[in-house]
Amino acid sequence: MNKCKITVLRKMFIEDLSQEYGVENISSCPMFREGQVFYADYAKPDNFCDEAWKAIYQYVFALSHGAELFYYGDWIKEKGVAICSCNDGLRPVIFKIEKTDENSQINYEPIKE
Repeated sequence: MNKCKITVLRKMFIEDLSQEYGVENISSCPMFREGQVFYADYAKPDNFCDEAWKAIYQYVFALSHGAELFYYGDWIKEKGVAICSCNDGLRPVIFKIEKTDENSQINYEPIKE
């Protein structure tokens, strides 16, 4: 299993929907900044939004386990890459997930009973 590089490509703010449905003074996502980079494999990176992780985890997992193309190759032109977003409909964040050659390391001691 290899690590994946996760890059924050874009933070968006859907103003009309936010005005209609959001709380007062809502703004773009406060958890990320564009250009921010994380590395992950089987576990959520430190300081990564739980909801965003749930939305992108399956792509991180697949790429870290060797997947190269999704949806029969009719989505992303570059092998080993996925572009996806969190599920916030008012202020989504777009991520680029790339397979790396860096091997994963288990950072815990398994319990043996």
